[in-house]
Amino acid sequence: MIISITRTIILYLLVIFILRVMGKRQIGELSPSDLVITILISELATIPMQDDTIPLLHGISPILTLLAIELLVSTLTLKSRFSRKVIVGSASVLIENGEINQEEMRRLRLNLDELLEELRLKGHSNIANVEIAILESNGKLSVFPSSPPEEKNLPVTLISDGKLITPALKRVDKEISWVKQELKKRGVSRIRDVFLFQLDGNKRIIMIPRDKTRKEAS
Repeated sequence: MIISITRTIILYLLVIFILRVMGKRQIGELSPSDLVITILISELATIPMQDDTIPLLHGISPILTLLAIELLVSTLTLKSRFSRKVIVGSASVLIENGEINQEEMRRLRLNLDELLEELRLKGHSNIANVEIAILESNGKLSVFPSSPPEEKNLPVTLISDGKLITPALKRVDKEISWVKQELKKRGVSRIRDVFLFQLDGNKRIIMIPRDKTRKEAS
């Protein structure tokens, strides 16, 4: 019993020390490599805690090896921009001057609903009021507004990624014919060719067509 408690205390202090060496970043701010190292260390530490038959040194050795790998990776990413891009990744511009970068969203496998949700969580309900939105390498979205939002009501999405949202039409008291007419005014004949169609709080229409690459793949 005493041996088990002692082993647990030693491993606990070791893991705390390693995490202190790795830095004080929060879990949500960890790079992919940091997160993998953290998960592996926590898993390795539990094995000698649970099994007294495993020599303590056999449990400590792989943990220290992971620490050495982490320090090596940190040094590489600090000194080499190429290594930093490969291991940590780079930021991606998703919105610029109110325009959504659909190609970048496809590359990141990020759908429109997820992007709109992230914008709302940041307090930006209208894409037209976003100067630039950047998805950082840690997965967080940085949003820079072009002007303070003026409307009090949230925009209502009527078309999302080529699909008409019928319940939303009823909310704004509009018919499908009205939507098609507004699309025709903007040079779009089919609903499936629209990436985003919204009616904002001031009854202004926000329409973003699907890009040519997406249309050809449909």
